[in-house]
Amino acid sequence: MNSSAQTRFAARDADVESWDLFCRVIDNYGDVGVAGRLARQLAGDARRSVRLWVDDLSAFARIESRLDRAADRQHIDAIEVSRWSPYGWAGIEPADTVIELFGCGLPQAYIDAMAHAVEQTSDHASIWIDLEYLSAEAWVDNFHRLPSPHPTLPLVKHFFYPGFDEKAGGLPIEAGLEDRRRAFIEDSDQVAAFWRRLQVPSSVAGEMRVSLFAYAGAPFEQLFQAMSEDRDRRWSVIVPEGVLPGGTAGLDVKKRGSLSIVTIPFVDQDDYDRLLWSCDINFVRGEDSFVRAQWAARPFVWHIYPQADDAHITKLHAFEERYETGLPQAAREAQGALWRAWNTQGPGIEHAWARWCDLLPELSAHAQVWRQSLASHPGLVDSLAAFVAERRSALLK
Repeated sequence: MNSSAQTRFAARDADVESWDLFCRVIDNYGDVGVAGRLARQLAGDARRSVRLWVDDLSAFARIESRLDRAADRQHIDAIEVSRWSPYGWAGIEPADTVIELFGCGLPQAYIDAMAHAVEQTSDHASIWIDLEYLSAEAWVDNFHRLPSPHPTLPLVKHFFYPGFDEKAGGLPIEAGLEDRRRAFIEDSDQVAAFWRRLQVPSSVAGEMRVSLFAYAGAPFEQLFQAMSEDRDRRWSVIVPEGVLPGGTAGLDVKKRGSLSIVTIPFVDQDDYDRLLWSCDINFVRGEDSFVRAQWAARPFVWHIYPQADDAHITKLHAFEERYETGLPQAAREAQGALWRAWNTQGPGIEHAWARWCDLLPELSAHAQVWRQSLASHPGLVDSLAAFVAERRSALLK
């Protein structure tokens, strides 16, 4: 990393707020997917200068086609993307606001630079935020915005939790997202052109389209068997390459009874949104695609990131409890049964899937209501900006 890249913020406009985001790629795409969307939303305001540090550009390049994975520093729209390297931090000037995504840890040299800046001018210290994983668990409300003083340096980090109501930090959402979604799905020519661009065959009468994104170990075969034997519906499942065990790279179509499985290359984040909007049902995983499925306002099935000692099942149940509120009892039971079977590989997924599909009208209506309820709360970027302004004001007193 050359010195001009390290000290770029030194000559910044005093009216422009600088933001540094740090992300380590742990879950292939989920972490960097959240980071990329957050950086883009922050940079949408001309009063912010945004720099995104990523340790694995190859994973980022799978969902951002314009990225040069060999470059140490580059610009994508208004975002500076820099490779996170263990070297080259000498002379770095910390940003006004520093986002440590998912407790990834900051380079020690960067932490030292923040501490040095405080010692020089305490009224312009960096606002250091640990942006944590999304969870629907009740304890999140009590930990959101809590301070964590550094044990030896004059620094304070604050925990910030995304969430599903006004008690937490909101969800990532861009301005105008719902207007773009509606304009797209209501324009049949746009939808048809999108499918042609992906080289996905045209739909046929009575066909249900499903996007499928899940972790290894999901009960794919049981689901496909149930779809292939369905006498009432035809299913077309769209799967990114590398998701299915033994899957092929690039476009590939396989047919089994009432089921067609179409493998497509990875798409960028905007096209992934269009994929979710275009499908009748979405299987999603992790955090980024999970949130985007909720904004898509379609029935969805979530494959939560597996954790040791089944800690993820508690998180799954916490979200179920929130999401299922307002669903008719039969739909609520069907939703819980399918999600639990999908996440635990439990027996009876074929029956759970059939029952869930029978209640799709109720599930579809609920997905719309849920999206509206989420949209009534401030989004993550607005919540972050308000918190930063509050902390900056406190420092200036």
